[in-house]
Amino acid sequence: MAVKLRLMRMGKKKQPTYRVVAADSRSPRDGRFIEIVGTYQPRLEPSGIKIDNEKALKWLRNGAKPTDTVEKLLKVSGAWDEFTGKAPAPAAAES
Repeated sequence: MAVKLRLMRMGKKKQPTYRVVAADSRSPRDGRFIEIVGTYQPRLEPSGIKIDNEKALKWLRNGAKPTDTVEKLLKVSGAWDEFTGKAPAPAAAES
């Protein structure tokens, strides 16, 4: 069973919110999933990204492949840098 970290669409028509889920790659986009890893709300300003890094790292270490969009979200949350072993970029100094 190939596991993917991908987005699952939720919300009303024209008002999407997404769940980041671990799912079998053969299941449909909004179908069965194994575990909810986080949420993504693109309509907020700035976009709302809430990812449980512990769950994401667990799935990545067990061989789950993220989709391109989920990989970008994991980079924002810091889970991708921790998984690849890179140090996170230093935060910009506030003045």
